Amino acid sequence: MKRDALTDRQWEAIEPLLPHAKPTGRPRRDLRVILDGILWVVRTGAPWRDLPERFGPWQTAYDRFNRWRRDGTWDRVLAALQMRLDAADRIDWDLWCVDGSNVRAGRAAAGAGEKGVSKSPQTTRWAARAADSAANSTWSLTVRACPSPLR
Repeated sequence: MKRDALTDRQWEAIEPLLPHAKPTGRPRRDLRVILDGILWVVRTGAPWRDLPERFGPWQTAYDRFNRWRRDGTWDRVLAALQMRLDAADRIDWDLWCVDGSNVRAGRAAAGAGEKGVSKSPQTTRWAARAADSAANSTWSLTVRACPSPLR
């Protein structure tokens, strides 16, 4: 079994919780392979288009992921698995959490300006003084280009 695939035991726990589409006349993709592909993208953080071919077309995994997000399938799977762990006394609700350390922040969260909004040179100068920071070339150019009464 591959390292990035669900085990048989994991699949048996999750499979009944997933929606099974009605036949449409076209051959259906293996739901387990699609789920393995979705979990690969979520785990690696890779773009959907970089999904390895062994998981099928990336569009199929992407569409299924979004459909299940919109219809609440992921929430139901999480709730059912949590109930199963709770019934087996294998979950500590005081310690249970979701690790968000890999969530990408937007540019504005890292200090970049939002679209159409420029930073005030006065604010930049004040922040540099408050941090007791030496003026770098960008800071000096900003201050010279936009003189302020704070000098």
